[in-house]
Parts: sequence; structure tokens; C-alpha cells
Amino acid sequence: MGHVTEDLSSRPRLGILTSGGDAQGMNAAVRAVVRSALTLGAQVFAIYEGYQGMIDGGDGIREFGWDDVGSILNKGGTVIGTYRSPDFRERDGRRRAARNLVERGIDHLVVIGGDGSLSGLDLFRQEWPELLAELVEAGDLSQHQVEAHPSLKIAGLVGSIDNDLVGTDMTIGADTALHRIVDAIDSLTSTAASHQRRFVVEVMGRHCGYLALMAAIAGGCDYVFIPENPPAEGWEVSMCEGLRKGRAAGRRDSIVLVAEGARDLAGEPITGQRVADAIQEQTGEDARVTILGHVQRGGAPSAYDRWCSTWLGYEAARTVLEATPTSEAKVLGIGGNRVKTLSLQKSVADTRRVPDLIKAGDYTGAMALRGSSFATCAQIHSELISTKITEAAPGSKRIAILHAGGLAPGMNTAVRAAVRLGISRGFTMLGVRNGYEGLRKGDIQEMTWREVEGLSGEGGSVLGTRRTVPTVEEMYAINRALEDHQVDALLVIGGFNAYEGAWQLHNERSRYPAFNLPIVCIPTSIDNNLPGSELSIGTDSALNAIVDSMDKIKMSGSAAQRCFVVETMGRYCGYLAMMGGLASGAERVYLHEEGITLDALTADVHWLKDEFENGRRLFLAVRNENANEHFTTDFLTRLLEEAGGDAYDVRQSILGHIQQGANPSPFDRLLATRLVSRGIDILSEELASSEPAESWYIGQVSTGIEKAPLQHMHDLLDPKFRRPKKQWWMALRQVHEAVSEGPAK
Repeated sequence: MGHVTEDLSSRPRLGILTSGGDAQGMNAAVRAVVRSALTLGAQVFAIYEGYQGMIDGGDGIREFGWDDVGSILNKGGTVIGTYRSPDFRERDGRRRAARNLVERGIDHLVVIGGDGSLSGLDLFRQEWPELLAELVEAGDLSQHQVEAHPSLKIAGLVGSIDNDLVGTDMTIGADTALHRIVDAIDSLTSTAASHQRRFVVEVMGRHCGYLALMAAIAGGCDYVFIPENPPAEGWEVSMCEGLRKGRAAGRRDSIVLVAEGARDLAGEPITGQRVADAIQEQTGEDARVTILGHVQRGGAPSAYDRWCSTWLGYEAARTVLEATPTSEAKVLGIGGNRVKTLSLQKSVADTRRVPDLIKAGDYTGAMALRGSSFATCAQIHSELISTKITEAAPGSKRIAILHAGGLAPGMNTAVRAAVRLGISRGFTMLGVRNGYEGLRKGDIQEMTWREVEGLSGEGGSVLGTRRTVPTVEEMYAINRALEDHQVDALLVIGGFNAYEGAWQLHNERSRYPAFNLPIVCIPTSIDNNLPGSELSIGTDSALNAIVDSMDKIKMSGSAAQRCFVVETMGRYCGYLAMMGGLASGAERVYLHEEGITLDALTADVHWLKDEFENGRRLFLAVRNENANEHFTTDFLTRLLEEAGGDAYDVRQSILGHIQQGANPSPFDRLLATRLVSRGIDILSEELASSEPAESWYIGQVSTGIEKAPLQHMHDLLDPKFRRPKKQWWMALRQVHEAVSEGPAK
């Protein structure tokens, strides 16, 4: 195994527990903390049933080894149990917990839980010296024991499906819970549309409207109620008027989302039943109420909640083992696709301020603490559902939407958002069929509010897409088409070839007058290989398809000693392979960025044969499709098969186009909506400017959406392998090495 082995008496001892409500992804974090700590040379103890196991001691605190967390990555809940311990709220309970830890030599602690669990952890750390002094005075511990553990080093991870910790983008479990909600909405939408029926769906979120708001955007819902932003007085009338207009504009289904903590301006609860009664009273139509409840907490974690929780667990183990007696208590979270460390005290205090602000009626303050992106999403949703403007004004500027490159889940979501938001902002929206070929042929039609109804969750592309890039000979025809259809701006939604085509149009402006129009490129590719964006629309959906497939592949081999070699898409970009391997628990990931060497394969073969002879039952390797032109997936399969002899079977699986064929995940729906909203804003600014039109590509960078000049996009790219020169996710290679097995490194 890859972790360190040495004299146990000299190794630091670390405890890991989960507390409070369970959240999908907790097991991934536990696995990562255990294996990373072992890799870093620590001895690890799992504390069962939260803080109660620490108080009770005995079998509630058990040493964990590498294999104890070997098959938990894909499981929901928490295998070490969780409990809201009333005893830990009392000083005597904390004193007993301290005694049990010191008796086992544990003075490093990682806790995964909500704000209550983390505030208790910080109090425990502060009281530690006093608690130990009291235990010495009572004769429960010796002075020698206490002197060996003068301080408690801690790190916190937030496990909460509500995503309510102030200062972090996502908490463990929130993405999976959003999957559950959006899946339910998608299912309800089909039956609602069949009967032209209205549904009211109540979701979790006592003090935080994240799940309700994001699910409303991702699910294409008509109305949403959240705690941070109560509706204006008379909301019953305005909501139902909007529902009527939506029906008149083409909606067959109506879905209203309610967070469980929603209130009106008077502080009275807005429940699902109250909303349904209002619909009945105002429209005379029944509305069915669905309360999702604890199904939002259950089931296997999403791909994001696996790889992200693994990363967080790795960093938590490092943080706590590097801490000193004077280190500030930290909680680790995600900010802009990076792990960030936050002051535990400040984060918990800010989080607890939100309910107080809501109770005091300071909704502006509550929204501000949720962050600018939360407020932006609330504004976008209100614009998407607005029925004030559902038709383009005569004579308005005309924006054409075009796809190019490979198909990616989320293309239809982007088109819906572009049409709805574009019309709302005063533009006529056009659709170009079949990419740059359709643009050359003039296959361009106006798109209406009604035409994009129901597209938010559909995979595929209603406009069609092609991988072709315009040739020099086609430029004249494209120029004529733009002139004939009076196109004022282009919104290009696609992959690498989409960007290349737009770049060519921009560079031909001096020769073709119609090309002097603003262009914005939206990153949409499962390969995640586009410049200026850390994540592309479609990537998360593809990753979920990969992880779901690998779960099934691993299950198929559970009854025999078997080795699997799985090939993912990505061309020369290894993002899908790396993140898929991390999220599925693969022992090996082969990337083009690193290459494959014969020496490395030889070491893998010898190690693997020894492992299977010693009882291993399963091995999973993931290979990027272009990792090496000679060491193909078939070659690796045959190599392992020949070397293994009768010790194990080998199977290969080339996942292929299932990675492109899924419906978009909630994350991709939200990303598409946010990017398109920003893209239309940029086009609006360009069209209003008296300066020559510019062309841009945009993308998510860190916590925001940034734009960059299209003419300079090649400066950021590896021209041979068509991928960014710098790829943020390569930093996760060290995480994978810490939690995966292999020859000693």
C-alpha cells in the first residue's frame, strides 16, 4: 500500500467523527481523512455515533486501517454513524470525552457536521486544558498523560444538505440533495404536463433557501419561496396571475417550490399546503402537494459530492496534522473550485446570524450573507419566470444562438435561458440550426418564449450541432446569411470548434462587413478543455454518467477476482478520467498530461499480481482515451490479463457516448443559466456601445464569471493537444495518490 508504516508509538493519533444530520458524501470524506492520515504517517481512530461515541468510549472508538474504508465511497449516509448528543452539551460529557481521547493518545480531531457540531468542537478545543486539569485533580488521568497531550488540534468539514455555511460555495451533501429534488421535479413535470396540472413541492431548508432556489432554476419551476426573500404582500394574487399567463404563453405544467422555512413578510409560515390553498382559491384549480422529506438526504452521493468530499477530507487530514497548539480553529470549505480554510468561529457566527436577520426582518442583510451569486440567481429566476414580456418587440436587436462542436448535456438549458432572458431584456432571439453549416445555409429562425418551454432538463440539442469549422470558401455565404437575417450579435454555445469558428469570423472582419458584430462564446463541452473557464457546461453531467457506470461495473465484479480497465472520453484532456477515477475509487488513472511509461506499467503489473494472490478481489483502472497512442485500453487489458494468469480476470469497458447522452445535471443547468445570463449582458453592452464591436469568451474562474478577448484565446492553449496550458484540476493528482493503493511511492 502507498501509506507509511512505522512504529505506532511514535505516530500522531487522529480521531474522525460525523455529527448532526447525515449528508451524502460524508463517507467519501471519512475515507479520505482515514487514508490521507495513514499516508501522512498517522494512526487513525473512527469515533462511532458522533460525539456520543467519544463520551461513551469502549467500542465507540475503534482504530481504522486502510481496508476499513475500502468500499464506502459510493454509499450514502455515514458508516460510522451520527448522533445529536445532548450529553456533549454538558461539561461533564465533554470531560468524559476528553478522558477517552487522552487514554487512547488522540489529540487530533476531524469533525464532519453542521454549525452546531462545529461550534461544539471549538468549545471542546478551548476547554481542553481545563478539562484535563479537572481529570488530573479527580484522579482519572495522570499528569504524565496530560503533559503528552497539552492541546487538541482540530479541523472541521461541513456536512449539510442545506448548503448553509456562510463563506463557502458548497457543503458536503448539497449537490446530491439538489439531484434528488431536480429528479423529482423532472418526474412531476411529465405527469403535470400530461394533465395540465399544478404541483407544489416542499423541500428542506429551514433557514437557507439554496436548495429551493437552485432547484427552481434547474427544474424550470414557475415560482419559489425561500426564507431569505419573502414575497411582497398580495403574493397569492400575483403568483396565480403569473401562473395563468404562463399557461397562456404555452406552459402545460406549473410547479411551485417552497423551502420548509419560507415565511411571509409578517413572519407567518408559507407551507406547501398554504400555497396549494391559495392556488385553489385564486384559480379554481386543484394543486397537488408533494413533500420530499428525507429522500433528499438518502441514496448514493453524486460525482461532485464524491470527488469534492475526498479533496476536503485530504486537506482536513493535512490541516489537522500540521496544526500547532496556537493554530486557529479552521473549517474547510469550497470556494471557486478550490479548498479554502475559514475561521471556524467566524463562519459559525456568520451562519447563525442569518436566521436572526430573517427573524428581525432584515432580508437584505440575510441575502448579503448568502453571497452575491445567491442574489444573482434569485434575480435570474425572477426574470426567467416573468410573463411581463413573452414576445420580442418589433425592431429590437437580433441575437442569433449557434451550437458547434460535440454534443454536451446542457445545450438545451442554455438555449432556453438565452431565449427567455434575451426576450426579457429586449432582444429578438434567433436560432441557427446545425452549427456553422446552418449559418452558411441561412437556416435561421426566430425563437419564441413558447418554443423553449420544457427545455431546461432535456439532453441533446434542439438546434443541432456540427463539428465543422467554416472554411475560407464559406465566409462569403455566411456573410450573406448574417446580412439577410439582420443578425446583430452571435451567442456561440459549444466546444473547441465553436470557439475556432468564432475566432475565424472575428479575424475576417476586414473582408466581410457582417462579421463586425459582437460575439460571445459560452464553454460547452464534456471534455472541459476550453480556455478561460475552469468548468464547461456538460462536464458534470458526463462525470455523473461515468461514475454511475463505474459503480455498476464494480458491482458486476464483486463476485469474482476481477480487474477492470475503463476508458473515458476527453480527447487529450484528462479531466473526466482524473475526476471519474477519484469519484469512483479507482486505483489507477492514466492521463495524457502525464503519459504512460513501461516502467510504471511493469510496477503496476507486479504489484497487482501480488495483491490478488493475497486476497484482493477488485481492481479498477481508468484511462483517458488518448493517454498514449501505443499503450491503448486494449493493450493494457491484454497486458494485465497475460501477467495475471489465473489470479484474476480482466475486462475492459469503453464508456463511449453515454457520457454525452445524459440529461443535464443540476450543476450543468445552473452553470448554463448563469453563463448565458452573463453572455447576454456582455452582448447588450456591446450593442449599446459606439465603439467597434468586440468578441469575447467567458467562463467560470474561481468564484466568478470572467470574460477575455476572443482574439487572444490561443495564448492560453496548447495548440497541439487543444487544451489549456494550465489546468487547475491537476492538483488533485496528489489527492488521488494519497487515497489510492499501489507500489510504494
